[in-house]
Amino acid sequence: MQGRLSAWLVKHGLIHRSLGFDYQGIETLQIKPEDWHSIAVILYVYGYNYLRSQCAYDVAPGGLLASVYHLTRIEYGVDQPEEVCIKVFAPRMNPRIPSVFWVWKSVDFQERESYDMLGISYDTHPRLKRILMPESWVGWPLRKDYIAPNFYEIQDAH
Repeated sequence: MQGRLSAWLVKHGLIHRSLGFDYQGIETLQIKPEDWHSIAVILYVYGYNYLRSQCAYDVAPGGLLASVYHLTRIEYGVDQPEEVCIKVFAPRMNPRIPSVFWVWKSVDFQERESYDMLGISYDTHPRLKRILMPESWVGWPLRKDYIAPNFYEIQDAH
């Protein structure tokens, strides 16, 4: 089932895939990484001027990684703002997605957290570095195939 935004994107020749609607009726779209930055700019110009949140998750062990953006169209006098959820999938080996920092500055720490926990590199992000884990940390703790170090063995070695 195609939603309002998906129909608008089709009308303007913008490549995407409709993933339907979530339990709250919010339209969910899949955008390819190579198309994400230009479509993000278009969505901002179209009125999606507020990035509510960005998060990421590991789809399956050994599978794709997903970066998820919740966008809202804030307009004066509108009680129920239009919302959309965008999913951008990246391969597990060398996952790269264009950063939308220059579109929505509020994504700064959120993309950094996704990098820190899952290893997704956000191209053109001005300060992409670990935010929760120490810089010396090895690996990506929220990947489903991550093997945590045995801290008891590390302590015993000292």
